Amino acid sequence: MVHLKAPYVSGFLAFREVPFLVELVQRLQEKEPGFMPQVLLVDGNGVLHQRGFGVACHLGVLTDLPCVGVAKKLLQVDGLENNSLHKEKIMLLQAGGDTFPLMGNSGTVLGMALKSHEHSTNPLYVSVGHRVSLEVAVRLTHHCCRFRIPEPIRQADIRSRDYIRRTLGHPGSPAQRQERSQKEQRPKVCPKDGPGAPADQGRPPEDYGRDSSTDLKDPQPGFQEQQKDQQLERTEHHEDSDL
Repeated sequence: MVHLKAPYVSGFLAFREVPFLVELVQRLQEKEPGFMPQVLLVDGNGVLHQRGFGVACHLGVLTDLPCVGVAKKLLQVDGLENNSLHKEKIMLLQAGGDTFPLMGNSGTVLGMALKSHEHSTNPLYVSVGHRVSLEVAVRLTHHCCRFRIPEPIRQADIRSRDYIRRTLGHPGSPAQRQERSQKEQRPKVCPKDGPGAPADQGRPPEDYGRDSSTDLKDPQPGFQEQQKDQQLERTEHHEDSDL
């Protein structure tokens, strides 16, 4: 776990977070060189940035590794806007792997909007970070997606949040923690005729013989994974526009 000391400044997030990522790459190179990645997928932007040099570019230059910027929200720069025209283009993305270019007023293609999964309604915004073409960046990102978010980024987010929960306790605002605590303290529901009654008493006849474990199974494959993805998006600790 790292402790961030640099102040947060919108558009300069790389100066706050990249030093720790560079140190991590260097430690991996020293201790486990066989596990050095061939490319890095970065939760943020590359050349799709106010100054054309986002966190994916910054990390790539300092590590000299190919880097791809993968953002969940559109960074509105160089005339790019999340307006009705942009939303119409999103609606035209039908199948996983479909894309459309993000061309700014300067005439430069800054990235691609990618429908990363068949059932995803919101695209990803892929941009070049370092030592990779936009075409390769898009293809690589798409092939890494079991769900909407590429697995390297998704797993890093899931595992880091799990580590925080295990070491620091439940995350969330004080109100969320209080609500969670109240739910945990609620008394369990007893059978209809009191604590001594059989557990099945008062149960509707049509429920007899049903394996209660089936009620806990996913209604469809990947349901829990999709819920995790949605939760991750709701609990993002900073906006992609800051990357």
